[in-house]
Formats: sequence, structure tokens, C-alpha cells
Amino acid sequence: MAYPNVPCPLHVFEPRYRLMIRRCMETGTKQFGMCIIDREKGFADYGCMLQIRNVHFLPDGRSVVDTLGGKRFRVLERGMRDGYHTADIEYLSDIQVEVEELQQLWELHDAVYNQACLWFQNLRHRFRTQILHHFGSMPEREENLQVIPNGPAWCWWLLPVLPVDFRCQLSVLSTTSLKDRLLKIQQILTYFSRDQSK
Repeated sequence: MAYPNVPCPLHVFEPRYRLMIRRCMETGTKQFGMCIIDREKGFADYGCMLQIRNVHFLPDGRSVVDTLGGKRFRVLERGMRDGYHTADIEYLSDIQVEVEELQQLWELHDAVYNQACLWFQNLRHRFRTQILHHFGSMPEREENLQVIPNGPAWCWWLLPVLPVDFRCQLSVLSTTSLKDRLLKIQQILTYFSRDQSK
């Protein structure tokens, strides 16, 4: 899984994906879509674009690719090119809420953010250190929830850190309602916080 604003380092060794990375670099787009596997369809209906920040090509043709998650998308049509999957997509953006709902959204946002901070602080030191080493620090709260197409960055930082399966993460990635996303994250945090208190 890839998430907006979250680093996604990749080791590319299959010839078809080596070709794909080379094409991304040569065409100048420096991006490609990432979806999880779906046994029936080949890959999931939702994913995240990855922006290539740096590619280190190894002598044997493999590469280490430093990417950062960008826009979320929904798959419209599936295809294939030279052995790797392709798709026509549409980008997703969070739905803006009415002015009268904004105060409630802020309150929910702050409550879930504080719950996430508390959950993270209560993790064992070893787990916290590993997470910080891999993902960096949890992003601060943004000032204006309405202008961020993917919603708050801290939600996306938290999602791969939480020990939930990909289907659950995919349901959060695909929602365009920040309120629904926050409620799902709140449910997950509440469940795991109960385990911490035992």
C-alpha cells in the first residue's frame, strides 16, 4: 500500500517493473500508480500515485527507488503494457463540508489526533523507535482542513503504522469523506488502545 505524503522506498528487480521505472524517468512524469493485489481483478480499484524522488540503478539492472505518495485515485479501466498493469484513473479529493458542519469536523479531528498521539506514546519504546526511523515523526495538525485534497497528512502517516490488514487500510484510502476517515481511524485506535491498557 502507498499513502499520500508517506515515503515508499522500493526495491525494483522484476524486468517488467524495471522497464516501467525507466519509462517513468525517460518520459519525465516521474510517477506511477500503486495498488494492492486483488485476486479477481488483478489489482484493487483504489490506489495512490507515487512520485519518484530518486532512483539508484545497480550494476545488475535492479534499482532502489525513493518515492513519496501523491494523489489518491480510483481505477476506471484496466490494461496491460509489456507485462505490467496499466489503468485509466480519476483522482480523488475529499468532499468539502458545509460551514455549519465544520466546527463538528474540527472537534472530531482534534479528538482523533489526540487519541492517535496518545496511542503512539503508549507503544513500547522499541516499536516507536522503529516507526520513527522508517516513517519519520508524525506530522503536525494542518490549519485548514478544507483546502487539503487528501485530508490531513497525519492520518496517512498513521495508517501504515496501525497493525490492520490491507482491506481495512484500503477502505480508509478510498473514502472521500474526512469525517468517515476519522471515524474509521477512531474505531481502530479505540480497539488497539484497549489492548494497550491490559
